[in-house]
Amino acid sequence: MKNKKVTLITQAGVIAALYVVLTLLANALGLANYAIQVRFSEALTILPFFTPAAIPGLFIGCLLSNLLTGCMMLDVIFGSLATLAGAIGTYALRKNKWLAPIPPIVANIIVVPLVLAYVYQLEGGLLYLAVTVGIGEIISCGILGMIWLNALNKHAAHIFKIQ
Repeated sequence: MKNKKVTLITQAGVIAALYVVLTLLANALGLANYAIQVRFSEALTILPFFTPAAIPGLFIGCLLSNLLTGCMMLDVIFGSLATLAGAIGTYALRKNKWLAPIPPIVANIIVVPLVLAYVYQLEGGLLYLAVTVGIGEIISCGILGMIWLNALNKHAAHIFKIQ
């Protein structure tokens, strides 16, 4: 039992660290903020398909990433909660791999436009922001995430093995 807890905590920590590194990379390339956000780290939102450790890992990684990239506090809170909701949704739908990217895409399409409009005062209206955020999420979660899921699926039993 103790080994299982250690494994889950370790997996969560590694996922959080990967999320931070990938967000910082996308941020350095100018892809992680504004209306169309293509965060490479969002591809990791499919990981709850493999392990429940990804749920806290993604949440903590998003929280730290938003803090480190200078996001406003309401963005840190609500952006991280959107990632948490998406991770929980992906875990709940883990029986069908093709549904894995849908919860984080939907959660971010609902939450992020509100944050962009009301916290950052971006222009364009909520519908415009929902479309642009949706484009970034489809690229990050839907395309990159599914590539990642299919690549990991072959070795998941070894990578995500819980003692």
